[in-house]
Amino acid sequence: MDVAHDLTGSWQDEVRRLARARDAVILAHNYQDPLIQDVADHVGDSLALSRIAAGTDASTIVFCGVHFMAETAKLLSPDKTVLIPTARAGCSLADTIDADQLRAWKSQHPDAVVVAYVNTSAAVKAEADICCTSSNAVEVVNSVPADRPILFLPDQFLGNHVRRQTGRDNIEVWMGECHVHAGITAAELRTQVAADPEAEVLVHPECGCASSAIWLAGVGDLPADRTHILSTAGMLDAARDMTAKTALVATEIGMLHQLRKVNQQTSFVPVNPKASCRFMKMTTPDLLLRCLREGRDEVQLPQDIVERARRSVERMVAIGKPAGAR
Repeated sequence: MDVAHDLTGSWQDEVRRLARARDAVILAHNYQDPLIQDVADHVGDSLALSRIAAGTDASTIVFCGVHFMAETAKLLSPDKTVLIPTARAGCSLADTIDADQLRAWKSQHPDAVVVAYVNTSAAVKAEADICCTSSNAVEVVNSVPADRPILFLPDQFLGNHVRRQTGRDNIEVWMGECHVHAGITAAELRTQVAADPEAEVLVHPECGCASSAIWLAGVGDLPADRTHILSTAGMLDAARDMTAKTALVATEIGMLHQLRKVNQQTSFVPVNPKASCRFMKMTTPDLLLRCLREGRDEVQLPQDIVERARRSVERMVAIGKPAGAR
């Protein structure tokens, strides 16, 4: 089938037929292309999808996202087959630290608890004590005894946000960043707010403008009661009950699709319309079909990495776990 000429019903039907034949569940991150989101069984942020991966009865998990996400699914379901439509879908943030660098950092702080953002390789997770996502990072850090120093990695903007939210001054933060989120600047945010001063403002804590947004709200340059630092899951929750005419959204533009689906009355406008992750967009309709037909690309991890990294991920999944969640 020529997917380029048929991206509607018959393509979706073929994806679902192949998924059933393979006993596969299709997971898609909020930053995926809308076509991929709409054909997936579940769409969400890293934490929600990690929980689904841990509890699914399907024998195969197809993860439409970037490679560390598929690795995380494999860690939580080591006996299942985990596929990603293209193993080339990396992550600029995950690439800012490797296991050797983390071991060297740990050696300088032998008493510290290592909190690793889920946007890291499995080898880095194996060196961590506990993982987190942007939606539970504050809860994870608050679960660490107050007298224990923390090494937070790799995202500097999320780390600084957690430091502010927890009030802890014993957090060392790795100087990594996501190239997409770092490129969403305070200047762009101020320009957008000036053009639409009544808009709600939704800012992902990975953004380069996150710290500035809080400061600008404090001095009155942004609306303090309408400026929100939120994970993608938090943005979705906020959008459901939103009555504002416009919301300015500072995160990867794939998120706009889910926001618009849950609230068709509010106009969701990207702070930076060019904030598109080329790695997330590597998952195409053609590659998803290939993945389901040929079983490509399968995620394989060394057993010693799986055993060590799974502990840190399972601790993350357990933090703030909803009542009755699997």
